[in-house]
Amino acid sequence: MAGRGTGPDFVEALARGLDVLACFDAGHRTMSLSEVAAAAGLARPTARRLLLTLEELGFVRTADGAFQLTPKVLTLGMAYVGSLGLWDIARPHLEALVARTGESSSMAQLDGSDIVYVARVSVPKLIALRVDIGTRFPAVQTSQGKVLLSALSPDELADVLAQPSRAGLPPYIGRSGEQLRDELTEIRARGWALADEELAPGVRSVAAPVRDGTGTVRAAMNVTVHAAETTVDTLLQDHLPLLLRTAGDVSAEWALWQSRPHVEIELRDETTA
Repeated sequence: MAGRGTGPDFVEALARGLDVLACFDAGHRTMSLSEVAAAAGLARPTARRLLLTLEELGFVRTADGAFQLTPKVLTLGMAYVGSLGLWDIARPHLEALVARTGESSSMAQLDGSDIVYVARVSVPKLIALRVDIGTRFPAVQTSQGKVLLSALSPDELADVLAQPSRAGLPPYIGRSGEQLRDELTEIRARGWALADEELAPGVRSVAAPVRDGTGTVRAAMNVTVHAAETTVDTLLQDHLPLLLRTAGDVSAEWALWQSRPHVEIELRDETTA
């Protein structure tokens, strides 16, 4: 269940509706009313009203007494990605990078102590983890996450790492807090990060920062390989230079997009003129 607000304008019903949508994931594509109520911490009548409302709005459908999300839910996340202008800019670059490396490439942003995938171009590979737009992983276990964490100030980093992951994976115990801080310092200095089977066996990746028009790191781009097929040396010597060039190109084009002239005008209402 999502954290509850305390402000006077907090709308509990909206929060509960979002809780219901968040119950569905790759392991729970179809759920009964009782399962939704239990997962969201709601009474059955409340869960039922929320599900039926979401069904009328087109975000949920029913089949044989069970509920599942519809593709319309994607509009919620894509509205955010589209508002950044990042996907339209990054897509041709990601596609070109994948064509040259033969490996999947993604972009992610930081959300609490997790990364969330906002763009991806993939190739069929026997990778241990399925990744889609909106997939969430603990930042400290991924190359993209380490790039994003390395861009934070010490106070920001402490606040982020104090937040529990919502990815549903067991805590990573491969390094101490001091070792992580040392690694992030090195990543900040060299401009890229490696994750060698830290997220899952067989998953190896390298990532580089994507910056906005102010030079602030706003996203990270990676190349992901299967450890049994691609060595660390090959990943760093062959794929990393291409990745760094691509991330730089995306950053430059994003900065231009953000600096474009933008004017809003108020249309005159002829009926009241």
